[in-house]
Amino acid sequence: MRLQPDGCLGIVAEGKVISSATTIKYGGDISWIGMVHTLPEYRGKGFARRLMEAVIERSNTSRIGLDASDMGKPLYVSLGFVDECPIERWVREPQPVKSPATGIRLDRGHVDLDMDREVFGADRSALLDELSKYELAHSNRSYAFCRLGSSFDYLGPWVADDPNDAEALLRWFLSRHATKTTCIDLFPHHTNAAELARRFGFVPVRRLTRMVLSPAVPRLPDERIYGIAGFEFG
Repeated sequence: MRLQPDGCLGIVAEGKVISSATTIKYGGDISWIGMVHTLPEYRGKGFARRLMEAVIERSNTSRIGLDASDMGKPLYVSLGFVDECPIERWVREPQPVKSPATGIRLDRGHVDLDMDREVFGADRSALLDELSKYELAHSNRSYAFCRLGSSFDYLGPWVADDPNDAEALLRWFLSRHATKTTCIDLFPHHTNAAELARRFGFVPVRRLTRMVLSPAVPRLPDERIYGIAGFEFG
């Protein structure tokens, strides 16, 4: 809501928000839709559709994307969204890490924005600046962000152009949060990311579908993305 307040919409009834949707724009390239929710007792009345139509109309970018749950997918298909690829949430229960990370630097200002723009496909520097207020580490050109949550601590975005740096960043994250349940959202077809997560004790718990509004061309995400910024951020 701080980054894109005009993209956060809701429908109010009986003095409460009953349905909501958010949008964040990354320059003129990508609009990302997230947090599409309707209270159970108000579902099936078209509220989510009204919000989706409104955020699509406001987007004005070359690509509009989202990560769809099984419940929401029929609505998005009816609006013209098509599949790009699966995306999964992986969770790790608290457990110790055998050896600490090496070669890690903590530096809020160090993210290769040109590389991130290439990897992500758009300029998301405003989002990265916001996330850097929490925890950020880098190893050579690779970097990872972390933020705390009430249910689990979250790693992402986690971007690496070298598998060894990716592992070092994962060790950094887990060494700081080993006593908490931790979470990553990753693309299962990116075998390096999935194998690394599994080796450190993560297991998949939920699968969504990454979708794009046609006529944009579906494309697989860059394999340097080991973990995304979150379903709400793309």
